[in-house]
Amino acid sequence: MIKKRLAKDKIIFWSICLFAVLTAVPLLAILGEVFFRGYDQLTWSFFTEPTPTAYKAMKAIEAGEPIPGGIANGIIGTMLMLGMAAVFAIPIGILCGVFLAENSKNRFAQTVSYLTDLLQGTPSVIIGIITYVWVVVPMKGYSAIAGSVALCIMMMPLIIRSTEETLKILPASLKEAGLALGGNRARVMLKVQLPAAFGGIFTGVLLAISRVIGETAPLMFTALGCSLIRWSIDKPISAVPLLIWEFFNDPNLQELIWGASLFLLLFVLTLNLTAKYIKGTL
Repeated sequence: MIKKRLAKDKIIFWSICLFAVLTAVPLLAILGEVFFRGYDQLTWSFFTEPTPTAYKAMKAIEAGEPIPGGIANGIIGTMLMLGMAAVFAIPIGILCGVFLAENSKNRFAQTVSYLTDLLQGTPSVIIGIITYVWVVVPMKGYSAIAGSVALCIMMMPLIIRSTEETLKILPASLKEAGLALGGNRARVMLKVQLPAAFGGIFTGVLLAISRVIGETAPLMFTALGCSLIRWSIDKPISAVPLLIWEFFNDPNLQELIWGASLFLLLFVLTLNLTAKYIKGTL
């Protein structure tokens, strides 16, 4: 009996190791392909210059020279839209998550929770179309504002759910101790529970940002794209995912796909590692 159990244990152990390796192979293959094709493009000019025109790229290719320009317009547009989206998504998401955690048996809260799950599962292209109708049409033009609205809608359910779940796993004694000391529910939430849940909430915020930073479809309907470095929030603006799509559709610019993709992967990887580090230390 003991030998059979040991044999089963070894079989299960090595099977798990095998499946873990098989799961990691596609990820490592993608990372390796993007890295080896794009690492040599990550120069200073790549981050500080806007996207070149197809004509300039064609001339450089004909002369056997590296394609001039970079993705500065996409980086600035991405950060601008992410910043505006975060300003609204983070406080609204945290407040909504607090409400759901404190009123989990309330029928209205249960409805909101269901709608949050429904919104989280909504395809990004649908969110882009809805934002186009709600923002782009009334404003009579594509803009960074419209793009940030689409990203905000996508970020909120992730922040709501992470806030709710983090608050639910806090010890009940923490809240009871705060109330016993004379604090009201709002003060206990603000001074005791939210600081205690900061690590989980902040991790959820970073994961929400990493989730939306690579979205292309909603930005195609809202921000549209721009070949110039632009700071105006009421005008069409570019983003790194939009640039990757544009590079793919232009044979003269396709080589720049790898550098832009590597930058996006490294940025998302940094956010995820930061989230894991914060979650492990707080």
